[in-house]
Amino acid sequence: MFERLKRFAIVLSALLPFAGRATAQHVVVADPALAADIDRRTAAITDKVTGWRHDVHQHPELGYAEKRTSALVAAHLRSLGIEVQENVGGIPGVVGTLKGGKPGPTVALRAEMDALPVAEMVDVPFKSTVRTTYNGQETE
Repeated sequence: MFERLKRFAIVLSALLPFAGRATAQHVVVADPALAADIDRRTAAITDKVTGWRHDVHQHPELGYAEKRTSALVAAHLRSLGIEVQENVGGIPGVVGTLKGGKPGPTVALRAEMDALPVAEMVDVPFKSTVRTTYNGQETE
């Protein structure tokens, strides 16, 4: 189980910063079979991960107000059969607990869900048009 979690962490670390273009070359992988497995698994979910990134990018939420984003994360974790706690710490925090069948080490993954309060100047299909107030000023 621990080995599978380590592989999952490697795949996530490869995917998230490079959503849409990650391969095993983005992480140090000494085992060619493992590198091939990471590439195969990455290719299989790249479109899904890119879609999540675009969706969250299009609907940014400020820190401590990530209601939509945390709901998306919680729903997906539940769809995987993972135990979910929401509103952790009195904020829209989400904790997913994947329990193994045997005792052993614990692996923790942490991610930020908030977005910067800026107006987008790029012209992409997933461009955010959300306007919000931050420190008393509306984003422009």
